[in-house]
Amino acid sequence: MRTYYVGMDVHLASIMIVVLNGAGKVVMQSVIETGAERVRGFLKQLRGKVYVTFEEGTQASWLHDVVRSLVTEVVVCDPRHNKLLQSGNKNDRVDAKKLAELLRSGSLRAVYHGDNGVRKLKELVRTYDCLVSDTTRVMLRLKAIFRGRAIACGGHDIYRSAGRGEWLEKLREPGARQRASFLYKQLAALKPLRHEAKLEMVKEARRQPAYAWLMSVPRLGSVSVAQLLAVVGTPYRFRSKRQFWTYVGLAVVTRSSADHEVVNGVLRRSRRPLATRGLNRNHNHLLKKVFKSAATSACHSGPFKAAYDTRVRQGMDPSLARLTIARQLAATTLAIWKRGEQFAPERMNQMKQPAA
Repeated sequence: MRTYYVGMDVHLASIMIVVLNGAGKVVMQSVIETGAERVRGFLKQLRGKVYVTFEEGTQASWLHDVVRSLVTEVVVCDPRHNKLLQSGNKNDRVDAKKLAELLRSGSLRAVYHGDNGVRKLKELVRTYDCLVSDTTRVMLRLKAIFRGRAIACGGHDIYRSAGRGEWLEKLREPGARQRASFLYKQLAALKPLRHEAKLEMVKEARRQPAYAWLMSVPRLGSVSVAQLLAVVGTPYRFRSKRQFWTYVGLAVVTRSSADHEVVNGVLRRSRRPLATRGLNRNHNHLLKKVFKSAATSACHSGPFKAAYDTRVRQGMDPSLARLTIARQLAATTLAIWKRGEQFAPERMNQMKQPAA
């Protein structure tokens, strides 16, 4: 059976496709219009085992759904990891060929694309996060107007609709007053939209079987659980808690050199301690925010407070103790999600949790 490796360089209007055979020889290359029917028509003419790759981007989710039923395997790859164009010429054909070559050599790092079971929830989570960001941005811009004129505006009184007239009167410049008025109107429109988006997001999350299990984890609220369900999709993506820590951004990065040494004529592994370089930077920022927020709250009350207090009494820096609690929360969340059961405080084994 013939084997083909297909690299696609995807753009808004066109897709450049290069096809390699099992020996790595270019057997076909073509430019097609970006569209589902054109992509299907091209792939259907390839008989045998067909492996397709393209980079993560705006059209990646759509193209993944179009292609995956027609080929043996689809790899949506991480463009930051590929570094395709460090040397040599750059054009669509070169990009597509390099992608096909990397696919054939097994050098690509795949980006997870699950099924459509949480597609609606993903869109609602994105909507809510965007509205939260937009609301925060407007609030900061509003305060900046007053701070720029040495007008004290601490707290949340400035955002309340009841006192907006009084705040506007403090601005003597007509232009600044008009600008603040527009920002108040924008804020008034965003707040109900954010609330509505939150209700729809939580409503959709409750339809997922894992919602009740995750809600039993201390300090994880309905919004956090909805974000977890949308981003992770399935816990079986992660073989162990350490993989989950890396995805969440709670894995410690270590560096070492000269790992072996000769002692009395015998080559052995060096006992020099590993140098730590903080937490991994390539992670999902939304999930890191979820677990950092949950850990901050869990350190003050609940079943994880005792573990935090114990580590602080033993001399651990409070920030590292909070990191340990965040890792413990992440590991617990993954475990009960896989087991499909409620959180049970009696199953916590605090003393064996690894320190940061």
